[in-house]
Amino acid sequence: MSAEPRINDRIRVPEVRLVGPSGEQVGIVPLAKALELAQEYDLDLVEVAANARPPVCKLMDYGKFKYESAMKAREARKNQAHTVIKEMKLRPKIDPHDYDTKKGHVVRFLKQGDKVKITIMFRGREQSRPELGFRLLQRLASDVEDLGFIESNPKQDGRNMIMVLGPHKKKTEAMAEAREAQAARKADAKANPGRSQNSAEGEEPSEAPAEAPAEANAEA
Repeated sequence: MSAEPRINDRIRVPEVRLVGPSGEQVGIVPLAKALELAQEYDLDLVEVAANARPPVCKLMDYGKFKYESAMKAREARKNQAHTVIKEMKLRPKIDPHDYDTKKGHVVRFLKQGDKVKITIMFRGREQSRPELGFRLLQRLASDVEDLGFIESNPKQDGRNMIMVLGPHKKKTEAMAEAREAQAARKADAKANPGRSQNSAEGEEPSEAPAEAPAEANAEA
């Protein structure tokens, strides 16, 4: 069945409860009278409550109504927050440089409002030293405590130890801040085109890609 409401001559009932273009209640009128009023106002007669007795119809610009509804739905999807869990894998004896790189990814994920699953991978004799993984997870949680919290405490899962970090900032807040920052950059570039161009010509881009791998397999 179509989700589109019946409009104008597609409405097949003897009478309707009519609502005016400004939301005023006109009352129960014959269908022919409602269609006549729609023609006078240069509007459409739209059935808005088909199951009512009699059905409720409203006078409106149906094309404009559909367009505005589509724009609202698009904006709602744009602002919709999807729960995302990124994953970062580390070894218990990770190199300091690799640790800093991994921590940088975790920081970025948390700033974006995403959860992060941290996995410590044990191999060989490392499996007999679970405290190494536990201390590493505690260190990481402490290093990013301003951005996230331990949502799931470290636990052993076969050869791995897993911990989940949750962001302090909601996804919707992170998305709104990102849009505001982007708008501010555009406004600054428009207000200072020369400075932006000189900056672009005189400096090499140093910004990391917008989307880093959600999963990394660094080994010590």
